[in-house]
Amino acid sequence: MFRYFPTNYGWNLAVDLALEMGGRIGEIEVMCAPLIEASKQPDATGTAAFRAAWSQMAEQLCALAAEDEAQGQMISAGDKYSRAAIYLLTCERLQAHGAPGRVALYERFLEVFARGIELSGENCERVSIPYGNTFLSALYVRAENSAHPNGRAPVLVQVNGLDSTKELKYRVGLPQWLARRGVASLVVDQPGSGEALRLQGLHARYDSEHWASPIVDWLTQRDDVDASRIGLEGVSLGGYFCPRAVAFEPRFACGVVWGANHDWREVQRRRLEREGNFPVPHYWEHVRWVWGAADMDAFLKIAEQVHLDGVLDRIRVPFLVTHGEQDSQIPLHWAQRTYEQLVNSPQRELKIFTAREGGVQHSSFDNSANAGAYIADWVARTLGGHTASIKNNINKD
Repeated sequence: MFRYFPTNYGWNLAVDLALEMGGRIGEIEVMCAPLIEASKQPDATGTAAFRAAWSQMAEQLCALAAEDEAQGQMISAGDKYSRAAIYLLTCERLQAHGAPGRVALYERFLEVFARGIELSGENCERVSIPYGNTFLSALYVRAENSAHPNGRAPVLVQVNGLDSTKELKYRVGLPQWLARRGVASLVVDQPGSGEALRLQGLHARYDSEHWASPIVDWLTQRDDVDASRIGLEGVSLGGYFCPRAVAFEPRFACGVVWGANHDWREVQRRRLEREGNFPVPHYWEHVRWVWGAADMDAFLKIAEQVHLDGVLDRIRVPFLVTHGEQDSQIPLHWAQRTYEQLVNSPQRELKIFTAREGGVQHSSFDNSANAGAYIADWVARTLGGHTASIKNNINKD
């Protein structure tokens, strides 16, 4: 784990994620160098300083991107807008719920992210999925070099953890790695995360199948998706949401967790005792916001439902459980518990990422490339994609 701030795990996590999303170390050094003392301050003071430094760099990049646009250099402009969006997302993620200007900062991030995607010409489309009387926002990435004769590709739905967003997951890279392997991606801001929480007030629910089933409904209506090959992946707290949804929505063809989260209720009990690292500042305010709890008693009552005991024997499709061996947020034994309870999965696997391949921290945020490639290969094999380029496969024949 890259530790810029000696005493602040949450800030180091944010910096590492920014690097994994494509931030540039020179720009990150400029932003972080003045923040060492601020990283030791109470959350409200420190995160305000973090926001000021990172949003300033983001707006500087936006100004440079506008100059590129004026000269017709759209690809260069798109690259700068995309990095600016990474920095805006990073500082927004650390702010407290209700912090002045947070919603405006998030909306600015969405605007800049969309502009970057448009000008760069990336394989990424914003879509809306009907959900009750509202919708869920998502990013759809088409399979590339697909060899499927009917034009319908497999797809992996990807959902957030406690504090990630669809754009963060997209930028880390799994959708691009899957696209090269002939698998499409749908990266969703499910209730309790991203736009669903910030702009629509949709709070997390323990019964994740409630929102997962409408996602499957929507995918089955697309003429470029093979409805028999829809998988689901979840990162961090998604390591709870994903297995729960696969257990109760039989149309999923496989499941993957990138960082297991078998018993989140017990994790909260331990965190009350200051055991384990907190992923974001203002942690208890954040979890109450995510779950729509008025106070700690209400939150802890909700948390009692967030576990997988008695659920996983319902899963009858292939399932991959991954975890970093040095995860300091969610202990490794919870990954082992999830794997042990997948007794009816016809193809279950537990992959622990070690120092040899990297990705040893929580959900491999310290080094996602090798871990992500492992997951992408497993998904491609399981859903009928490919793990070598189409050209290489042809040359072998």
